[in-house]
Amino acid sequence: MIRPDFEKGKGLVPCIVQEADTGEVLMLAYMNEESFQKTLDTKLATYWSRSRQELWTKGETSGHYQHVQEILIDCDEDTILLKVKQDGAACHTGHHSCFYRTIEGEEIE
Repeated sequence: MIRPDFEKGKGLVPCIVQEADTGEVLMLAYMNEESFQKTLDTKLATYWSRSRQELWTKGETSGHYQHVQEILIDCDEDTILLKVKQDGAACHTGHHSCFYRTIEGEEIE
């Protein structure tokens, strides 16, 4: 099985999260080997929190789980793309995607 090269990223690799049905980019997070393995085992997206220095499964506190449908790895094996079915909002602000603002600061409807 192909696995991300966690050594390249000094233990962490970026993980782009995309809505499986629509292709909408929901968020960017980071994974380490432990969170990657937990994601494989549970099929629930689990990340490494750089600020809290701990694993977190998306939806544990909010109920907005990410059910993993597919995992892709880029050609350099240093970035992960998760295709998920998102329960509720992906963003902590309550928006479906974390990418809801334009560069001018305008909110996208």
